[in-house]
Amino acid sequence: MVYRLLAIDIDGTLLRSNFRIDKETKEAIDYVQQKGVYVTLASGRSFPSTQKIAKALKIDNYLISHNGGFIASSLDEPLQEKRLSVEDTYRLVEVLGNYECHMRVVHERFSVGNQLKQKSQLVAKLTLSTGDPLFYPVSFTENLGDYVLSQEVAPPKMDVQFFDEKECDSAMKYLKEHMPDFEYSSSAKCQLEITAKKVTKGNALRFLGEKLGIAPNEMVAIGDSYNDLDMIEFAGLGVAMANAPDEVKRKAKWITRTNDQLGVPYMVKEVFRKQMRFQTLKR
Repeated sequence: MVYRLLAIDIDGTLLRSNFRIDKETKEAIDYVQQKGVYVTLASGRSFPSTQKIAKALKIDNYLISHNGGFIASSLDEPLQEKRLSVEDTYRLVEVLGNYECHMRVVHERFSVGNQLKQKSQLVAKLTLSTGDPLFYPVSFTENLGDYVLSQEVAPPKMDVQFFDEKECDSAMKYLKEHMPDFEYSSSAKCQLEITAKKVTKGNALRFLGEKLGIAPNEMVAIGDSYNDLDMIEFAGLGVAMANAPDEVKRKAKWITRTNDQLGVPYMVKEVFRKQMRFQTLKR
C-alpha cells in the first residue's frame, strides 16, 4: 500500500513532554512532504495554536483543530466548521457549574473560562497547559453562562479540567446519561473535551480525505490519547505512541516509540522510507 496522507496529533505525539519539537521530527516531516505525502496536524488545540506548530514544521495544508470542529488552512477561510450552538454551550456551562472544575469555551479566535476560587498558580497552570500562544486572547469571567449568552458564543469545542478523578467520573456519567447529543473525549487525566455530535478527529479526517481524493487505506494517523481513537481506527495504518493508554494501543495497527524517544520520526523511517524505497525499486 502507498500511503499518501499523514495525520499527526500534537501533544504527547509530535511534541516532547517539554513541548519542544525535535530536530529529527522536523527532518522526518520535511522528508515525507518532499516525497509528495500530504501532512496535516489533527489536534484538540485551537486553530491558531495548531497553525503555529504547523508553521514551525513548514506545513501549509488544511489542519484539523478543535478535535475536528474547525478544519482550515487559514483562520478566515475554514474548509469546515462544526460548532456547539450558543444554547447548547450555555446548557453545558450550567450543568458543569455544579462541579468543581475549570471550564473553557474554546473559540477559534479567543478562549474564555470561568473564574475559580483556587490558587492563582493552579489557574495559571490550567491556562498554559493547553498550549495557547500569546497572540490568542484568553480571558476569564465570573459568570461564564451569562457571557456565552450575551456575546452569543458558539465555539467548536469546550475544555473542562477537574481537580478530582471521582468528580470527573461523576460529571462524565451524568453528561452521557442526560446530555447524550455531544461528543465527549479526553487527552489527559481529569480532563474532558466536548464537541458537537459526530465531531471527532476521525470524522474530520474522513471529510478531508474526500476533499483531497485520498482513500482511508492511503492514510496514516498517529496519536497518543482517547481523542485520537477513532482517527487511529479510521486510517489505513493507525499508529499509537508507546506512551498512549493501553486502550489506544489495542486499537492501533502499529505502535511506535514514545514522544520523548523520537516516536514520530521513527515511525516515518519505518513506514515511509521503506515505502519510498519500494516505489523506487518498482520503477
